[in-house]
Amino acid sequence: MTTSTRGARTQAAPAVLVLEDGRIFRGRSYGAVGETFGEAVFSTGMTGYQETLTDPSYHRQVVVMTAPHVGNTGVNDEDPESGQIWVAGYVVRDPARVPSNWRAKRTLDEELANQGVVGISGVDTRALTRHLRERGAMRVGIFSGEKVADDAALLARVKEAPQMKGANLSAEVATKEAYVVPAIGTKKFTVAAVDLGIKGMTPHRMAERGIEVHVLPATATVEDVYAVNPDGVFFSNGPGDPATADGPVAVMQAVLERRTPLFGICFGNQILGRALGFGTYKLKYGHRGINQPVQDRTTGKVEVTAHNHGFAVDAPLDKVSDTPFGRAEVSHVCLNDQVVEGLQLLDQPAFSVQYHPEAAAGPHDAAYLFDRFVSLMEAERA
Repeated sequence: MTTSTRGARTQAAPAVLVLEDGRIFRGRSYGAVGETFGEAVFSTGMTGYQETLTDPSYHRQVVVMTAPHVGNTGVNDEDPESGQIWVAGYVVRDPARVPSNWRAKRTLDEELANQGVVGISGVDTRALTRHLRERGAMRVGIFSGEKVADDAALLARVKEAPQMKGANLSAEVATKEAYVVPAIGTKKFTVAAVDLGIKGMTPHRMAERGIEVHVLPATATVEDVYAVNPDGVFFSNGPGDPATADGPVAVMQAVLERRTPLFGICFGNQILGRALGFGTYKLKYGHRGINQPVQDRTTGKVEVTAHNHGFAVDAPLDKVSDTPFGRAEVSHVCLNDQVVEGLQLLDQPAFSVQYHPEAAAGPHDAAYLFDRFVSLMEAERA
């Protein structure tokens, strides 16, 4: 929920950040002037801020950047992951005064202001991040200009903001109409991709492998999925609480019943977990950044991966589980905290990961997962 004045500013206004536990940080406005509310989370990436801002999974979240210098390369027209900025607010310590990059079209400050995104700069983001790490992600408000008021009054408004737990947000960020991303080169397969907040790079990674991707709305039915005669089905990343996503869970269960090759990323991993009968839960402060170590337990390989998730699947790490669709196991695990980062079925072609192998931004260690999806479709066709 944001109220702001769009457009570039000539001078930063006083700003204040108020956490729901009463902790307050003061700084100067960055981007639009006004007020905004969301869930305070932190991202540890030193680069890729443009991809972060335009990732639909950040809908209704106020992102704190742990890197002290942000905006150095400005904003270009090639790197966005969607058609708009999705973060509810943005928190930086020391924004670049002048961007320096040959692709830059405008400053980050201008882009935030033009899209009405309220931010704050000059904040001790290290102290703020440590606070969130110790206390957990929580509701927050950023107020600047005329919206700055008595601290107690601002805190009361923050406490009125909606929680992320229980939020059903996919339909708010997903496409309203189906569209097609054509295969690059010779078309080999057709995939139905259920858009729960999909990033632009994801269908591109599939298209690079000769896949024609039919991107469908979050509200797609199983009839919509099979109307495109898919060789495989994909469930994307997205925002919100997976416990509310009963519709996508039902569609995935129908796909599993037909034994169509299936791949899920991030929110799609949580949907697979629920479809198999596992629970989901909210992490204390989540995983967000482009430097998280994950082990592929099927190969023993350790990957450096990009993450953006505040929820996880509650599945046993130490055994194979019996599910309505056959045996399942945890295929990937985060080495920082042993959080489940992937699932796979052993009796049919279905798997998922909690992190982002499309790597926008981030390392490409996990790009092989798209090849694994292709291999499943090839095996089914053989």
